[in-house]
Amino acid sequence: MNKVLVSLLLTLGITGFAHAAGNAEAGQGKVVMCGACHAADGNSAAPNFPKLAGQGERYLLKQLKDIKSGARPIVEMTGLLDNLSDQDMADIAAFYASQQMSVGAADPKLVEAGQALFRGGKLDEGMPACIGCHAPDGSGLAAAGFPKLAGQHATYVAKQLTDFREGNRTNDGESMIMRAIAAKLSNKDIEALSSYIQGLH
Repeated sequence: MNKVLVSLLLTLGITGFAHAAGNAEAGQGKVVMCGACHAADGNSAAPNFPKLAGQGERYLLKQLKDIKSGARPIVEMTGLLDNLSDQDMADIAAFYASQQMSVGAADPKLVEAGQALFRGGKLDEGMPACIGCHAPDGSGLAAAGFPKLAGQHATYVAKQLTDFREGNRTNDGESMIMRAIAAKLSNKDIEALSSYIQGLH
């Protein structure tokens, strides 16, 4: 069942979203303002701001478009993308995708629980493993638009999972895959999973 679901999601993901080709070199000149929160190379120092470095180009572009349109409201980003064209956003996505994400560290006390959730899910509750969409090493599936998780700040990951669970983040598409998954995670699950993801490399 899980294999069928992942296969369907991959098919929909790969064919359902076309975008302009981004130019990483051009993008480098367009991320000056972004660096204040995300750092010049996309490896933000603040744990509440996501690392963008090494993230899939397709995923980044979708998030930029969703933030600009209001489909994904982020207070700190309000108005920052208003003057950017689709090509500008494609170039920015290409630049960050070309960078290398820095490695984080997991809390040793949470690794076992986090790893169990990441690799095995909670099948008795109908929650698939994270590896189905985000790969065993957390590198994501860039062609399908599934984000890289490995090395991402635990604080940021925990907020996103909580926001999906509480319905505060809804830009995971009509399939609502992340909302459905996060609905099955307790606060302790989210803490362990987020820590594990931060140290995954």
